[in-house]
Amino acid sequence: MANSDSPAAARECVSDEIPAAYCERTLSLIATIVGRGRSSTASYALSRRLLRRFGSAAALTGASHQELLRSGKVSERQALVLRACLELGRSICSAPLRPGERFSNSRDLFNRYRARYFGEGREHFVALHLNAKNQLIREVLVSIGSLSSSVVHPREVFSAAVRDGTAGLIVVHNHPSGDPSPSREDRDCTRRLCRSGRILGIRLLDHIIIGREDYFSFADSGQLGEEE
Repeated sequence: MANSDSPAAARECVSDEIPAAYCERTLSLIATIVGRGRSSTASYALSRRLLRRFGSAAALTGASHQELLRSGKVSERQALVLRACLELGRSICSAPLRPGERFSNSRDLFNRYRARYFGEGREHFVALHLNAKNQLIREVLVSIGSLSSSVVHPREVFSAAVRDGTAGLIVVHNHPSGDPSPSREDRDCTRRLCRSGRILGIRLLDHIIIGREDYFSFADSGQLGEEE
């Protein structure tokens, strides 16, 4: 029978102590990082403690340096290395969109922006300018709001879109709460953007709200037309 403090025992305990989705590989990777390239009994125990405290590897991305030190009970060096690895992963997953890219569905965009804004404490409102072939012209950060709202006026969205000769527009923003359900302000904003776009000849193709585990698409839900 394996010793309860051994790495093997730690792996066996994953499903009992943390959500099943965060399995042996996640435990092993974190153990290797905090163990500075070597996994050991101590690093596995620390990995399990971090996952129990924060819930998932993704949630660790939103933890501050001080939270790791205080709640994760890691050393200064371990906290620095862990945050650097997590930020590198986020950077890779949220690489800037390239001009000419096409987006086949709303989930593709959710997957790109989820990594970028996971753990962000404020709302970020982004506009994607598309040409007549629905290819990306460029991405524009329109505004950064507060914890619960990002006040956006159509003028801020369409001024740059007009200069770019935009034919279609997709807007994306995150909900720091993690719940992608649209608020009344989100619906009002979508309605104003639809109306303004119709006047300017720039069609609003979708408004996507990014949550922690899921997203909301006005177009997919059939509500984009209703906002007009």
